[in-house]
Amino acid sequence: MADTSQLNSGVAERYASSLFELALEAGSVAETGKDLDRIADMLAESADLKRLVESPVFTAEDQSNALMAVCAKAGISGLAANFLKVVAANRRLFALSGMIRSYRVIAARHRGEVSAEVTSAHALSAAQESELKAALKGVTGKDVTVNVTVDPSILGGLIVKVGSRQIDTSLRTKLSTLKLALKEVG
Repeated sequence: MADTSQLNSGVAERYASSLFELALEAGSVAETGKDLDRIADMLAESADLKRLVESPVFTAEDQSNALMAVCAKAGISGLAANFLKVVAANRRLFALSGMIRSYRVIAARHRGEVSAEVTSAHALSAAQESELKAALKGVTGKDVTVNVTVDPSILGGLIVKVGSRQIDTSLRTKLSTLKLALKEVG
């Protein structure tokens, strides 16, 4: 069976790249990015919206109509709204979160920044986020855009992904390592 995460990633990157090119032509890279961030926030906050986007049970027309109503209410229009229509019509909404992540990476690269995906056990304060950005800038030598995801299952610490590098200081990983070491001793 094919690896669906790799399939999703390829679909997401192609769609995000196309959207970025259109936004660049229209001079609305930042505006489109903000609209996509609002869409990502709505997906994170609403289980119903997430189910609508990810479920193959709904027709493309139902998904498109519902998303256009949500976008109208949220004040999202223009390129981002049209993009959602195309993605819904092509039955690719299952990869929408990946498309948004890929767009962020492409836009950051265009601005000369590096994008970092950070997973934290709890939401980071503004001070913690700026301290993390400063630390990552010291390591990479470039400005860093940080996308924080909250995952309470890591218990504590952070998981930071910058490009192909990953630094895992999560408590969950440390406990797993300790458990494995204790099994080898005893």
